[in-house]
Amino acid sequence: MPVETKRLLIDGVDESPAPPIVSSIPNVKVTVERKPFLQPEDDQRLPHTGTARANVAATYEKPYGTTEGGWARQHQNKTVLQQHCEFFDFDHDGVIWPQDTFRGFHRLSFGIILSLVAVFIIHGNFSYPTVSGWLPDPFFRVYLANVHKDKHGSDTGSYDTEGRFMPQRFEDMFAKYGEGRDYLAIWDVLDLLKGQRCIMDPVGWFGAFFEWFATYLMLWPADGRMMKEDIRGIYDGSIFYTIANRRAGKS
Repeated sequence: MPVETKRLLIDGVDESPAPPIVSSIPNVKVTVERKPFLQPEDDQRLPHTGTARANVAATYEKPYGTTEGGWARQHQNKTVLQQHCEFFDFDHDGVIWPQDTFRGFHRLSFGIILSLVAVFIIHGNFSYPTVSGWLPDPFFRVYLANVHKDKHGSDTGSYDTEGRFMPQRFEDMFAKYGEGRDYLAIWDVLDLLKGQRCIMDPVGWFGAFFEWFATYLMLWPADGRMMKEDIRGIYDGSIFYTIANRRAGKS
């Protein structure tokens, strides 16, 4: 027989105390070592942290996502994952060809060899899940309408399975592996890759390693610190344009 939970109602208002939030248990060491992000009760600048945002990469410092240059307004009809891929869709037709990926990586100052490697990895693995039918695309194109199907395991979970952005999971990266700092060092990323691994998931392990390796090469921080805001800009793709213009000598 199900247990009925009784709640205290006073004048029709629920006065029951909120249940306590227990995020770590002393005798389970890993829950103490990796504490999740917890927003201060007196500072609710990022409400409903656990609710996915469809079209903005919202964080504690940037609750409205990327507002510079009208980015959030211009991309309100695209998921955050689609925004992440938009830089490589030069003609904005929703289809990324292998040569688009090569061109995009080359604009981000990856050399010819690394750009070719990226093409083979991305289009060899991510093309087929995005096609609408059963037959693979003969040109290994990636279709952005279905790019959410390219989500793999052993990642940070900052994208959900529909391509939306999860603020809680993004903030957890820095709370769990960055000790609450606003940056991640290479050693933090190695701990992250190890800590986020799922069992029997070699595709996810390699995918996560490739993505973070490319991120570090792209940002190439002089002090070894990948800043939180730069990483957030990679999730919604806004920083790709900044890096490409900077390295092309443009304002």
